[in-house]
Amino acid sequence: MLSSLLVESSVDLSFKQLSFCIVTSVLLGLLVSSVHMYRNVYSKNFVITLAVLPVLVQLVIMLVNGNLGTGVAVLGAFSLIRFRSVAGGAREITSIFWSMGIGLATGMGYVSYIALFSLIIAIFLLILNTIHFGEKQKVAEREVKVTIPEDLDYPGVFDDLFCQYTYSASLDSVKTTTMGSLYELRYRIKLKDSQQEKELMDAMRVRNGNLTIVFGKVSTNRDEL
Repeated sequence: MLSSLLVESSVDLSFKQLSFCIVTSVLLGLLVSSVHMYRNVYSKNFVITLAVLPVLVQLVIMLVNGNLGTGVAVLGAFSLIRFRSVAGGAREITSIFWSMGIGLATGMGYVSYIALFSLIIAIFLLILNTIHFGEKQKVAEREVKVTIPEDLDYPGVFDDLFCQYTYSASLDSVKTTTMGSLYELRYRIKLKDSQQEKELMDAMRVRNGNLTIVFGKVSTNRDEL
């Protein structure tokens, strides 16, 4: 079992031990915040929370260390925590768990171990983000709304154009407009070349009699940006 800086949990902490653990939590919390800000979209409040979280978790762990009943109560309290800001992605969750891990380790006295592991994790994350690990080739995906006259047979009307200009195209919905005199088709397409978007639109205008065509961006998850 790993040796702890705090030899006996029942023994009161000395000021030197407490200060050492707190300073370690603060420094490593700042490390987590700095790594999270590297090539990432973030808010000021979130990175401040990451910096402070290790010290807060450390305080809780030091208070419940060795007390089973209090530990169970704190576990219930932690389960009620909700981050009520903008929905986070995988990277935010990684940073939160890292910060909490630092607080848990320093609260139990494993200062040298968590310092080493945090350094390794920081270098590993920086390298992965620097080399763009896991990034896929960006494909211009569009949501297309096309208005066509009711006498135009819409199934397959744009298939040859989509075959020429897109990797894939799917018809998501069809609805009638203007008292049933027009149809509105909604497609989701992946363009082969985003520079050919206008060319595709012009070709579709010829087919639909120059009625309304709207090309819009498809909303994506934050982790896919």
